[in-house]
Amino acid sequence: MADVNRGNRPLSPHLTVWRWSLPAISSILTRITGNALIVAALMIVWWFVALATGPEAYARANGFITSWFGDLVMFLSVLAVWYHLFAGVRHLIWDQGYMLDVSSSETYATAAMIASVLLTIFTAIAV
Repeated sequence: MADVNRGNRPLSPHLTVWRWSLPAISSILTRITGNALIVAALMIVWWFVALATGPEAYARANGFITSWFGDLVMFLSVLAVWYHLFAGVRHLIWDQGYMLDVSSSETYATAAMIASVLLTIFTAIAV
């Protein structure tokens, strides 16, 4: 028989005690940076195709990529490359069966975030 009292039932208890964890945020950021790198790669491919097409197409593509928005996208792409690299190393470590406990995972997630920001700044300064 159908439960006619569905709308009056309380929410599941886990919804009131659940909190965001650093490994969960790190996992989500890994997926976001992977997709962001696809967008950046498409921009770079557009730039190369425009270079091969002719001076007008190249001027348009180069103007966009060297604009403030293009510079921002490229800077964030460097951040995405560094973070995605460290997240990939984390998954290789996990595949070997190491650092699977919560404290190690949180420590590595924090270190990956800090290292990616620092290396992004270093890369921007060096280039």
